[in-house]
Amino acid sequence: MKQPERILVAMSGGVDSSVAAARLVAEGHDVVGVTLHLWDYPDDGQVKGRCCAPEDVHDARRVCDALGIPYFAFDRRELFQREVVQPFVDAYLEGETPSPCVRCNRGVKVRELMVLADRLGASHVATGHYARIVEHEGRAALFRARDLGKDQSYFLHMLDAATLGRLMFPLGDATKAEIRAEAERLALPGAGKGESQELCFVPRGRYDALVSARAGDRVTKGNLVDEDGRVFAAHDGIHRFTVGQRKNLGVAAGKRLYVVRVERDGTVELGARERLLADTATLSEVALASGVEAPLSCQAVVRYRGSPVAAKLLRRDGSFSLEFSEPLHAVVPGQVAVMYDGDRVLGGGTIRRSSLRREATPAPAVSADA
Repeated sequence: MKQPERILVAMSGGVDSSVAAARLVAEGHDVVGVTLHLWDYPDDGQVKGRCCAPEDVHDARRVCDALGIPYFAFDRRELFQREVVQPFVDAYLEGETPSPCVRCNRGVKVRELMVLADRLGASHVATGHYARIVEHEGRAALFRARDLGKDQSYFLHMLDAATLGRLMFPLGDATKAEIRAEAERLALPGAGKGESQELCFVPRGRYDALVSARAGDRVTKGNLVDEDGRVFAAHDGIHRFTVGQRKNLGVAAGKRLYVVRVERDGTVELGARERLLADTATLSEVALASGVEAPLSCQAVVRYRGSPVAAKLLRRDGSFSLEFSEPLHAVVPGQVAVMYDGDRVLGGGTIRRSSLRREATPAPAVSADA
């Protein structure tokens, strides 16, 4: 961007968004800080170090004061409840394992920030995401961040070229260590603040408690069974289980068991790890980058920070399927599969089902993220 412009910066109160704002101010832009108030925690001092914690709005305001820029906070709790929290609860009650950060970026953060940018006369929106926007074949395209350990392009895969053309990711070419050092050098408020580790709306990591509290009479109880239908034990809700889960099953079988299937009727099937192998996935809510069409060859990632594997995206009768070059463990319904061409994001979609195309397939080597 050659000329200074008014830029809206999404402020979370954390180090990343603070440095993003500081960099834009240093470049001479007319920067406006904005926080979307999405969720409330009890201000009991027990919830810290994650977005939407009680101190975040206060910290974001302190940063903007230090930078000498205006600051606004907008209440979007009702929208967040409708677009993120309720679908999260519904998905677990259907036996899926959702990816709420994708829904939040798609249905709340980016959309609302663009609307607010228009209201405030800003030409662009900047965030502290670790990702890059690069011109590709005359269009703005999403690419992985330089710091692959912090890359967040997975959560932004659905953004189209028009939206990307108004977005800025000032941290995309930096590492987390560099950003932390920059915050300390600039003496920004909250420079020593820790990382956000958990979902912002799940108190102390207990997603099952949140779902139970909001499920009403929709909890589906049932049985833990083996592949032949023999019952190990009863359970008090399918929302307590996710495909690939090994711990906290409440079953002593004398061998290591995993959740291999969760059904809406209450059936939770347990089995050996090999039962989790899949080399094809059916996708819904597919969003492809501008100019990208199926069929296409790609490298696919089926969970955040998962290892890429060669794959093909196919479309038959309006339905998308992703075929992997080798079987993967725990391709989980409700999670998101994202397709890449090197560092370029080609698009992604929500996994609805997965299976093996072949009867006999050797188990692949176990990766660190499996």
